Amino acid sequence: MPKMKTKSSAKKRFKVTGTGKLKRKHAFKSHILTKKSKKRKLKLTHDGLVHKADEVSIKQQLNLK
Repeated sequence: MPKMKTKSSAKKRFKVTGTGKLKRKHAFKSHILTKKSKKRKLKLTHDGLVHKADEVSIKQQLNLK
């Protein structure tokens, strides 16, 4: 059986932490930043963790067990 390929989109968007959790970037930080407050933009800068409900599907895309 051939090797399973990882989804390129998931590979670019998610990183696995040392404890096995999935790290992600926040959305809404790429353009139209003038109307957003400084506080809001700062909070969007920091990484977040993937919600537990979505972890299974993302791990499948990354070929993790």
